[in-house]
Amino acid sequence: MSEQPFDSITDLLPAVESLVLEAHRRWYESQGHRDWSPPKAYHWLHYEDPDPIARLKDGITRLGTGVQVDEEPLSSLENETKHRRGA
Repeated sequence: MSEQPFDSITDLLPAVESLVLEAHRRWYESQGHRDWSPPKAYHWLHYEDPDPIARLKDGITRLGTGVQVDEEPLSSLENETKHRRGA
């Protein structure tokens, strides 16, 4: 994804962002915190990275084994980016 022109993947970013935010929110609240906000997730994840799907995967790993993540949307996004790259 990071090798593609940015404008060719912008329509995928909202879906990636939504997955990241929801996974972080569940993890943050499972730690007993009740003051979650999107900026906390952005800061934690270093949102400015050019490959959001890779960051999502890294983020899920960082959250640990106690977090439930729906792998199907992530796989769909990965497949879509591979398709767009022609891989």
